[in-house]
Amino acid sequence: MRTADVARSVGYSVQQIRNLERDGVLPPAARTATGYRTYGELHLQCALAYRALAAAAGPIEAKEIVRAFHRGPTSQALTLLDAAHARLDRERAELGQAKDAARAICREPIDDVRASDAMSISELAAALDVRPSTLRHWHAEGLVVPDRDPARGTRRYTPAQVRDARIVHQLRKAGYRITPLRALVPQLRDGRRSRDVDSVLAARDAGITARSAALLDSAPALRAVLSLRGRTD
Repeated sequence: MRTADVARSVGYSVQQIRNLERDGVLPPAARTATGYRTYGELHLQCALAYRALAAAAGPIEAKEIVRAFHRGPTSQALTLLDAAHARLDRERAELGQAKDAARAICREPIDDVRASDAMSISELAAALDVRPSTLRHWHAEGLVVPDRDPARGTRRYTPAQVRDARIVHQLRKAGYRITPLRALVPQLRDGRRSRDVDSVLAARDAGITARSAALLDSAPALRAVLSLRGRTD
């Protein structure tokens, strides 16, 4: 097969196929007498496996896995694949815990608030099991903005702000990055807390499901790579 044939079969550009060969994701291509690359079925299956794995685990890990499948011992290759499955399983479990916790937090009433109910940054950090620097970072990013003690100027978190911090903490544990949280938190303050948290967690769930499906899609190509390379280490 020519480079263009592999590219067409995989849905990549010719340059992407050359880059994958350069990075060792594809074994070195044979060359014709005039210097043109020629690829075989092993190259095609490596490229197909990489495409699925990149969607499941990202391009860096995908390259490492495919290289292991056509270069290294089978046990090492399967260990890397098992780790990708385990990571998705862990993310799904953490997401389930975050869903349960966030829904419970959103349902908690905040009544009869008194000034003494406020928490210092060290108290809230201890309650969330995070560093005070984490809360300062959330403050700088506008995620959880505390009041200030009128006498000392130190940060003081009201019960509503504590609740926002707890929700942000759960969303961070579920894998949400700071940038999307910056867009979400103002909506939480507008009273749409439960609905919006459910929405972002559902989006995260859909993302994990898509990555799991992509990891499954890589299996036939990876099996073919093991068969085509002719070794069963």
